[in-house]
Amino acid sequence: MIRFALSPDGVVTPDLAERLPGRGVWVSAERAAVEKAVRKGLFARGFKCAARAPEDLLAQVEALLARRAVDALGFARKAGLAVGGFDKTRARLREGPVAALIEASDGAEGGRAKLRPLAAGAPVVSALAAQELGLAFGREFVIHAALDRGGAADRFVREAQRLAGFRAAGQTSFPPQAAGDDDGKAATARPIDGGAARARSPKDEAADARPAKDGS
Repeated sequence: MIRFALSPDGVVTPDLAERLPGRGVWVSAERAAVEKAVRKGLFARGFKCAARAPEDLLAQVEALLARRAVDALGFARKAGLAVGGFDKTRARLREGPVAALIEASDGAEGGRAKLRPLAAGAPVVSALAAQELGLAFGREFVIHAALDRGGAADRFVREAQRLAGFRAAGQTSFPPQAAGDDDGKAATARPIDGGAARARSPKDEAADARPAKDGS
């Protein structure tokens, strides 16, 4: 899911880090869902006030998602959780399970087809292009990469999953998951329909952040 906030002048603003103050409106991480929210005025219903969606809102969301995915992969690489290049990726896959197999969306199908059978059911991420992957590895481009398990890897997989919903070229494959809503309960991510976008007040979101009283 993607959280949107409202700026002081009433502009719908993507809040991918989920930290902006005020009421938040949550929309499925899919291009069609955000398009529908804009077209049918669902943001105004969710915020319960006038809300203006900028013309380039979809482009903003995609660019921010891509940047977050690249940054997350860069952190994973610096933490020693990622290797890039066909030979290193193949060697890592042969060693055992990985958190994800990463392949450039514009990479040659031949090389990708050789590595996918070695992924052993791990997510296959192809939402980023070769130059974008290169940014994470400090290279001009990267076609293939493997990711070991760890907190930084989990963050990348989450960001890549959201980005995949915005890119037709991204054939990212993930195991079925439930998305969490604001009150911590499991909720299936789906495009908004004819109803209002889901919103939470600042009071609700502050309550969600308070620790439980059961001592856990």
